[in-house]
Amino acid sequence: MNTAYLSLGSNLGNRLEMLQDAVQMLLEQKHIEVTAVSSVYETDPVGYTEQAPFLNIVVEIKSHLPADKILFICLETEQTLGRIREFRWGPRCIDLDILLFNDENIVSEKLTVPHPRMHERGFVLVPLMELLPEGIHPVTGVPFREYVEGQKEGVHVWKTIDGVDAFVRLEN
Repeated sequence: MNTAYLSLGSNLGNRLEMLQDAVQMLLEQKHIEVTAVSSVYETDPVGYTEQAPFLNIVVEIKSHLPADKILFICLETEQTLGRIREFRWGPRCIDLDILLFNDENIVSEKLTVPHPRMHERGFVLVPLMELLPEGIHPVTGVPFREYVEGQKEGVHVWKTIDGVDAFVRLEN
């Protein structure tokens, strides 16, 4: 059984509903089990900063599927929910990224895992640390808690979550 951590973010439309819809779509995949969902964090945009704040979560999944099949499901989920890629780091209704896949280092034309910039992004590290407090970067060997220091600025708890079911059933 493989364990993967996915980062989900949204800054267009009903951001919470978009995250909930994406998690619900993952739950409906017969070969994926969603085992944990972080709290929801509101975060300042990174890269292109002239846009609305994001809501971000990290989701832990278990699956027998390989990483490339999980990537396909992530991209399919984005497309189904209306993601349009206008420009890099631009506004988006939903974004799903594979952060970690077991302790593997995967580099292919379509996928790099661990996510190449995850250690530089508080909006990824803070919710990841909630689910994986003793996690260690599989390539650098550095504990994630060391990366997260100094990267909490602009990352604020927006809504705490108590389990996958609570997240999916949350009302705005």
